[in-house]
Amino acid sequence: MRISECMSHDVRLARPSDTIQSVARMMANIDCGCLPVQENDRLAGMITDRDIAIRAIAEGKGPDTPISEVMSRDVMYCYEDDDTEDVLRNMGDIKLRRLPVLNRDKRLVGIISLSDLATGGERPRAGEALQHIAEPGGPHTQTLH
Repeated sequence: MRISECMSHDVRLARPSDTIQSVARMMANIDCGCLPVQENDRLAGMITDRDIAIRAIAEGKGPDTPISEVMSRDVMYCYEDDDTEDVLRNMGDIKLRRLPVLNRDKRLVGIISLSDLATGGERPRAGEALQHIAEPGGPHTQTLH
């Protein structure tokens, strides 16, 4: 199965100049934990509720702080025509539960989550990926230092 068959197409975007408070409000309104960040019609990063908690609030940053100060700029992604098995394996290896989905022109076309994959028919493989994601350690850290 291809990622395009089970990804979420309706994706809200944030901009680097958006404030922590406005992005947190947007996440609350649409009931999500992460937003892709767009700058000049390109994917510039991702902001998560965890970024806000760890990189902003825990560091004493105020609600008017632009998300550019706390977002992740090193964005992992997949392509809409990638095979779901390959993406699930990659998600497990890099310990991420969600990935932005790009077309081959590198334009954002959606987002894929473990739950999208599990409900899209990849339940056993999604469980394996979650097992790897839940293992302690890995290349991602929540601090910017």
